Amino acid sequence: MAKFVEKSHKTWYLPDLKVLVEDGAKKYGEKTVFLDRKTPGQTAPREAVSFNRLLEEMNAMGTALLAKGMKGKKIAVIGENRYAWILSYLAVVNGVGVIVPLDKELPAGEVATLLERSRAAMVIYSQSQEKKVLQAASDLESIEYLVNMDGKESNWRNLSIHSILEEGKKLVEQGNRDYIDAKIDNQILAVLLFTSGTTGTAKGVMLSHRNITANVENMMKRMGLEAEDRLLSVLPIHHTYELSCEVLPTIYKGSTMVFCDGLKYIQKNLKEEDITLMLGVPLIFETFHKKIFAKMRMEGKEETLRRGLRLSARLQKLHIDISRKLFKEVYANLGDKIKVFISGASAIDPQVIRDFRAMGINMFQGYGLTENAPIVAVNADYCSRPESVGPAMPGTEIRIDDPDEEGIGEILCRSESVMLGYYEDPEETAKVLLPDGWLRTGDYGYVDKDGFVYITGRKKNVIITKNGKNIFPEELEYQLNKSDCIKESMVWGREDEKTGETFITAEIVVDKEAVQGMSEEDIYALIKDAVEAVNHKTPPYKRIKKFNVREAEFEKTTTQKIMRHKVDISE
Repeated sequence: MAKFVEKSHKTWYLPDLKVLVEDGAKKYGEKTVFLDRKTPGQTAPREAVSFNRLLEEMNAMGTALLAKGMKGKKIAVIGENRYAWILSYLAVVNGVGVIVPLDKELPAGEVATLLERSRAAMVIYSQSQEKKVLQAASDLESIEYLVNMDGKESNWRNLSIHSILEEGKKLVEQGNRDYIDAKIDNQILAVLLFTSGTTGTAKGVMLSHRNITANVENMMKRMGLEAEDRLLSVLPIHHTYELSCEVLPTIYKGSTMVFCDGLKYIQKNLKEEDITLMLGVPLIFETFHKKIFAKMRMEGKEETLRRGLRLSARLQKLHIDISRKLFKEVYANLGDKIKVFISGASAIDPQVIRDFRAMGINMFQGYGLTENAPIVAVNADYCSRPESVGPAMPGTEIRIDDPDEEGIGEILCRSESVMLGYYEDPEETAKVLLPDGWLRTGDYGYVDKDGFVYITGRKKNVIITKNGKNIFPEELEYQLNKSDCIKESMVWGREDEKTGETFITAEIVVDKEAVQGMSEEDIYALIKDAVEAVNHKTPPYKRIKKFNVREAEFEKTTTQKIMRHKVDISE
């Protein structure tokens, strides 16, 4: 296995996001940066947005927002992945105030709570979010304006993004340069991001321009994005993973981003839009992988596929690539242009990475968290290991705190991307930000002799047995989820009332397609066999002693992480 050697792609210092947009316009001018539907819906034609237009409209919107007294105030944005969302984000952070991206999947009550906590003065929202936003903002005194990305202006308080752009363009034409000449302090709060909260109340992560731009710069040293590349925006846009690793790099490298029409249209969009690179979460790529194998199995070609994968992997080691010829059916479904898949947000089956690479799609994974804007470690497109999340990012230090005999401990990181702290929460900030700049990630893992990082699980989830053994539920969940009959699972520890010993139990969701037509008894027996297969490969203290089969999927965050605190594990 090749030892990692840093071989940086060409990058340049990026002080702030305003320079990002201005440089994009200078370098790429009328080239298309975003392809978006003119109106929401899969039937509307796509509209090309150039780098010049992005700069012009950012300046117009920012100018109008300053004229409305928004200087230094917090402005929330909520909606689907689209150009108007990105325009709003960039216009606010680059000379107006603090942007507060909100998850469009949140119910009205939680949106109201976050608007109140942030004391947002304005909410910019898409038409699909109107009812929710109007309900959430109705009793909040801090809200001065509501701005609809799609609708028309109804009164002085309920505006449209169109009217704001028109007003801003007129002000700029009249010589107003308040926004255009605004200086950016890249060390102060610019983005307030509320975490998705898999274990409870969301925390407000405070990020500066430099936190974010440092992450973009360093990500580009590992990811060979080029101006010719076309990216598909699939992940929730309010999340740092999508912003720092896809949206902002698209502008940085002069590439083109196409907004996906929805999760069920991913494969259609990959083909129709000649996509070359896509970021995603494990669930997306594992679903692709399962469908490929299921189709070949139905056609009696599964063994042919497996032989092809083995042959291709061996030839690639000799620098011979015939993958496009061997896997024509795969490319017929994913598009002829696809070259790279990048996975993040949670652990992925390494075999999925191996198989896609054998198919000729360079796939690798990384690791990060919102508190580090977000990437901490990532493989490189020229050197990666399927089981690892890669070495520390350039400009990032990683150390393992209090490692056990296997070298596993809490991962700490230090870089320019480490957050300013948690919003109005010095107590929680002090728990994770150490005086010497190190950030406690809350994740357990280890680093091998070559510097590659391996994640074993969340610190909050670890199960500690009576004799002091640590059990990472994610490890067992990963093994369970490899079974064709299991869609997802959640593992936790329960204490035996009589002995005081900890025993492992699991909640398992069945893959309905895999067990279609089977009786409940047969399904239970199938799941039991899957559990026993995992136990057979596991030390006695880690074995699953009890499991429950459920029909309903677990409630998840928008990056498809199970919200463990919302799962009823009572007997």
